[in-house]
Amino acid sequence: HQELVSCVGWTTAEELYSCSDDHQIVKWNLLTSETSQIVKLPDDIYPIDLHWFPKSLGIKKQTQAESFVLTSSDGKFHLISKLGRVEKSVEAHCGAVLAGRWNYEGTALVTVGEDGQIKIWSKTGMLRSTLAQQGTPVYSVAWGPDSEKVLYTAGKQLIIKPLQPNAKVLQWKAHDGIILKVDWNSVNDLILSAGEDCKYKVWDSYGRPLYNSQPHEHPITSVAWAPDGELFAVGSFHTLRLCDKTGWSYALEKPNTGSIFNIAWSIDGTQIAGACGNGHVVFAHVVEQRWEWKNFQVTLTKRRTMQVRNVLNDAVDLLEFRDRVIKASLNYAHLVVSTSLQCYVFSTKNWNTPLIFDLKEGTVSLILQAERHFLLVDGGGIYLYSYEGRFISSPKFPGMRTDILNAQTVSLSNDTIAIKDKADEKVIFLFEASTGKPLGDGKLLSHKNEILEIALDQKGLTNDRKIAFIDKNRDLYITSVKRFGKEEQIIKLGTMVHTLAWSDTCNILCGLQDTRFTVWYYPNTVYVDRDILPKTLFERDASEFSKNPHIVSFVGNQVTIRRADGSLVHISISPYPAILHEYVSSSKWEDAVRLCRFVKEQTMWACLAAMAVANRDMTTAEIAYAAIGEIDKVQYINSIKELPSKESKMAHILMLSGNIQEAEMILLQAGLVYQAIQININLYNWERALELAVKYKTHVDTVLAYRQKFLETFGKQETNKRYLQYAEGLQIDWEKVRAKIEMEITKERERSSSSQSGKNIGLR
Repeated sequence: HQELVSCVGWTTAEELYSCSDDHQIVKWNLLTSETSQIVKLPDDIYPIDLHWFPKSLGIKKQTQAESFVLTSSDGKFHLISKLGRVEKSVEAHCGAVLAGRWNYEGTALVTVGEDGQIKIWSKTGMLRSTLAQQGTPVYSVAWGPDSEKVLYTAGKQLIIKPLQPNAKVLQWKAHDGIILKVDWNSVNDLILSAGEDCKYKVWDSYGRPLYNSQPHEHPITSVAWAPDGELFAVGSFHTLRLCDKTGWSYALEKPNTGSIFNIAWSIDGTQIAGACGNGHVVFAHVVEQRWEWKNFQVTLTKRRTMQVRNVLNDAVDLLEFRDRVIKASLNYAHLVVSTSLQCYVFSTKNWNTPLIFDLKEGTVSLILQAERHFLLVDGGGIYLYSYEGRFISSPKFPGMRTDILNAQTVSLSNDTIAIKDKADEKVIFLFEASTGKPLGDGKLLSHKNEILEIALDQKGLTNDRKIAFIDKNRDLYITSVKRFGKEEQIIKLGTMVHTLAWSDTCNILCGLQDTRFTVWYYPNTVYVDRDILPKTLFERDASEFSKNPHIVSFVGNQVTIRRADGSLVHISISPYPAILHEYVSSSKWEDAVRLCRFVKEQTMWACLAAMAVANRDMTTAEIAYAAIGEIDKVQYINSIKELPSKESKMAHILMLSGNIQEAEMILLQAGLVYQAIQININLYNWERALELAVKYKTHVDTVLAYRQKFLETFGKQETNKRYLQYAEGLQIDWEKVRAKIEMEITKERERSSSSQSGKNIGLR
């Protein structure tokens, strides 16, 4: 352009429009490197901001944006078609219209101006409301992820105002100079701001600072999030910077551009365009991304080339692709790469013959891998494929928006897909991987607070599949995935947890807790014996990771953590718990005990105790509990062994794990009514004990006798109306009660011995 370029916008991943103070709108085609003038605007229109009407989500990738809004210095905004025809010009503000943005659905447009007003318009350009007005110009505006809030600048302040009247407005001082640009990402819900104080900052949606840059030499004139929220770009005078979402900088370029007034990311997030003060448009591609797994390191060296290095023997392979690489993932001995049209699956054993299949949509925004299959997310849906390239399933739920899913809100295991919903943040959808249908009886997993991050465990049986999640209070919970009838408990594992990961080889969970790095060697302990949970943990100081670290991966016994400054730290944890998991899963109890005796660590014995109780192996449980000094449990296990019938044994094992209702149910189903009443008496569940006695018309006097003894011991009077009602005129004879109890026990013994002899006859 002849004059400064004020704004740029992509229509497809290969086509860009730019507007300049020379009144021209120019189209750039990157495939053919052609540039053509679309339209010359009237001389009194100086364009300031441009935003393409959003493509409707989930339609074939060739649908391009068909029209855009252009705001200008004469107080109007113009709706202009792709061919350059001005469809409509609307008087909007006194003084220049400094920014205009469509919401995500394309149902509303927000404009801001020098007159300090924020106005909401309909799709056709009719004024709906004036959201706010203030005394200072509003330089920049952004929609919230759900299109229900608007973020705008007011001098040095940032303001988030919901569209609903009377809703709470959030306002905070963000910079020491005037704020020039803001952006709000719909995937990670984070806010970027840039100001004349020469700094750029990252905030969460509550206005809490997450990152604060060093002052640059010149004011920061533009910032923009990549569509998937993993990266952002920063523009200043002769400066272009690429940063991670946590704020640290990947790369700094010093192009000869003047100030970069506007940055736009292409739809697939692989390249950016910048509007430069010297009349140029600058284009840049993101390269050098790296993926690591065990001994392999993969680097994207050029847009269509990857380099694979095996660090064990320094062998290097080059992988060439037909189109540019958009996303990749390396895990479970496979590299999955999506280009603009195809998906490639490489096995780490053989880099020469990838499996290739065509993609429906094109722009893949997320790849997740499990041992048996992988998941692709794009604008149209969620697709599960096997590593042989066979399509398996595509889960769907009402109101699904795939453009805002990321690795924290979707989780994949060999048999389950979990997705955190955006409409209701307290809900997790669970799907069967093989069919894409809702799991179990289709009940959703719902929690009392908003959920931030979810993760499924990777190993073990489908019935034991667990999901761990962090809620907005930073509490870590675990619950079972299978949802049939009975409400599964959601149990708290820890507090102040910022990030978590499951191991890929066994069900060990690690997380960063406040100032500690914690490993839960056997998280299922909470279902078996919550008292010994602290003994199954490994903790170490995490102050070396500085603040806001993030767990990148947990492969084998190696945990990789990225610190806030971008550096990677590797931690090795003990290999023994993983070996213990392996022994227990193949029921090698003697080997497990031998391993614990060899290692001589309390955490190992505690894990073994919990595993043994979970698998009903009481002999091993007794040895393990004795080793960690839980004498009361050892005695209880001994008393269980002496019980006459297998139902009684089973019920008491369940009681050891705290499952009282299940224990009672087993006894009642086996017809052992007295034993069911007795466990309630032992636990002082007086109401329930009497209820059972009355319901089955047996042992009412026994319950009353124990109740009377209990009250006498504590010197109290009976106040419970039901007990008073049944005790009326009843003389308690302890001799009779004891005789009845003896009879019950004898009956149970006879039953179990007759069932045993029945078995023996069968064997003969």
